[in-house]
Amino acid sequence: MADYFVHETSIVEDGARIGAGSKIWHWVHVMPGATLGERCVVGQGCYIGRDVTLGDNVHVQNNVSVYENVTIEDDVFCGPSMVFTNVINPRSHVPRKDEFLDTLVKKGASIGANATVVCGNTIGRYAFIGAGAVVTRDVPDFALMVGAPARRIGWMCQCGVRLGPQGDGARCEACGDAYLLDDGVLRHA
Repeated sequence: MADYFVHETSIVEDGARIGAGSKIWHWVHVMPGATLGERCVVGQGCYIGRDVTLGDNVHVQNNVSVYENVTIEDDVFCGPSMVFTNVINPRSHVPRKDEFLDTLVKKGASIGANATVVCGNTIGRYAFIGAGAVVTRDVPDFALMVGAPARRIGWMCQCGVRLGPQGDGARCEACGDAYLLDDGVLRHA
């Protein structure tokens, strides 16, 4: 007996690996070679492509397609209907499967509903991509990004609360964690 849940309307292809405690809900298609870590939740109407890797405790909300060449590390949240792309210049009459670009979403990042992540970019650890944002370049760790194209408007704590400025660092009002800003890079103190 499997130690994960798959709804009866979903298809998990042979060769996919599903971690313990994961839940795959209605009308999901998981392709061969895909790897879902432990305690993942994949919502209704999702597609998980060939050789895609989801780390542990990843939440992929309804109507998200995670295409080939996307790697998602542990504790990432992908909001409803957000979009990953896999080709920079798609044309239906020009095959470009050999031009897929790698996209990496690092540990703890959150991507808001209806955001778009253009392929070839990395979203940093604990970054927060606002709803509807369009990510067109790499995102630093802990960055709060909004708009189209997405731009940094602040910093987020690992716990998910926006940090207020305090000179060359910040302290989270919710959890008390301290951060240092050094040459435009925010890191845990």
